[in-house]
Amino acid sequence: MSRAFDGVPISWHEQIINLLAERVVIIDDNGMILYINEGYCQFIGTTMEKAIGQPVQDVIENSRMHRMVKTGKAELAAVQKINGSEMIANRFPIFEDGKVVGAVGNVMFRNPEEWRMYRTKIQNLVEELNYYQAKAQRDLRSKYSFEDLIGSSPIFLGAKTLAQRVSGSNSSVLLIGESGTGKELFAHAIHHKSTRASAPFVAINCSSIPEHLLESELFGYEDGAFTGAKKGGKKGQFELAGGGTLFLDEIGDMPLSMQSKLLRVLQEKEVVRVGGYKSISIDVRIIAATHRDLEEMVEKGEFRQDLYYRLNVIKIDIPPLRERKADIPPIAKRLLKKLEARFYRNSIELSAEVKERLMQHSWPGNIRELENVLERSINVLDGKTIKVSDLPLYLRDFEPEDGSAIHSNQEVSPSLVSASEPLFVQPLKETLAQVEKQAIEHALAVTKGNKLEAALLLEIGKTSFYDKCKLYNIK
Repeated sequence: MSRAFDGVPISWHEQIINLLAERVVIIDDNGMILYINEGYCQFIGTTMEKAIGQPVQDVIENSRMHRMVKTGKAELAAVQKINGSEMIANRFPIFEDGKVVGAVGNVMFRNPEEWRMYRTKIQNLVEELNYYQAKAQRDLRSKYSFEDLIGSSPIFLGAKTLAQRVSGSNSSVLLIGESGTGKELFAHAIHHKSTRASAPFVAINCSSIPEHLLESELFGYEDGAFTGAKKGGKKGQFELAGGGTLFLDEIGDMPLSMQSKLLRVLQEKEVVRVGGYKSISIDVRIIAATHRDLEEMVEKGEFRQDLYYRLNVIKIDIPPLRERKADIPPIAKRLLKKLEARFYRNSIELSAEVKERLMQHSWPGNIRELENVLERSINVLDGKTIKVSDLPLYLRDFEPEDGSAIHSNQEVSPSLVSASEPLFVQPLKETLAQVEKQAIEHALAVTKGNKLEAALLLEIGKTSFYDKCKLYNIK
């Protein structure tokens, strides 16, 4: 409802003051009230008509406004006692041509309870902000050290020792190994032991990001660089990893067009965001990894030779699990500890028969496959000892490399069978994998080992065929 005083309607400027500040008072250089809003009047128990034109010290209890216009010095968050309670106020002088002509004051908090309420709200926001900042920092830290790399076989210890030795360097590292061998764990461990350990560790999988997004993901983009771009732009992975380590996983799957841009960044040590013109200096150590044969790709023109040499300063070959089978029991033990926490179990062990069976398998999926096997076993486990009957079917009944068939008819969990059903029901995924492997072997037999012709017979691509052969350990 509109009001008026001295015949002048309240202007929209005054309405804004009432909306933005609940309790406001303005005085002239003599300490006389020129304006006081309704919120302040309600607070001190008066009206605008009674207060305006009166000395401020006569209207507002314990006011210092009239003194402050004499000193010309602002008073921030000052404590003032009104109505038997301590409130917090701000007082600001108003200058004109260098001379104090008045002052404005406002009440921030009417009493200690109101201050505590606001302080609690702010504290909650600060704690929430600190939580997410800490989480973001944890996400950009290495999660594994060399103590997490389990194994004592000579071939593995050689790779681990070399990685430890070069951790203190700033040179690029190229990790070579099949999928699931632990290349990312090596990258984490190298960063963890390096002089950059307190700086970010940023990992990006070059094969999982569409080609048209990879550049903006690596180098960032400016505001308005493309439709849907985040307002204000976005830092790329190189900037996020500033002072630390950038792990480029599956570097062999990076498109050729991006390889040239990556090479320039590594040579010049600076990036230009998508849609930008300013060069941004970077200080990043590169660790790259791939399961592909980069030398063969270079010969075929699928990978830039100059980029290969830029990345391949220190090359570390990580052996597959089948070449260090003596490490399988300790690795399985460590994986079981990890899985126990996830499944709220404890003291899970492997039977002697299971250890032997795991040692006999070729592990085309390496440690990742071993972890999946153990997780599957825990899901169907009765008790605390994993038996052969708890393993997937392809590990219960298979032919080792010497050709002697192994069949498991013992240690069958009673909860998984009945008199009218077959002992084992193989998961569909494993059945399809078994059929697929047999089809590939049959095609190779027909073509007398010619993989290209076998791929044509099966009507699948050459790359897909080679990947499946590697998966099923078909030579």
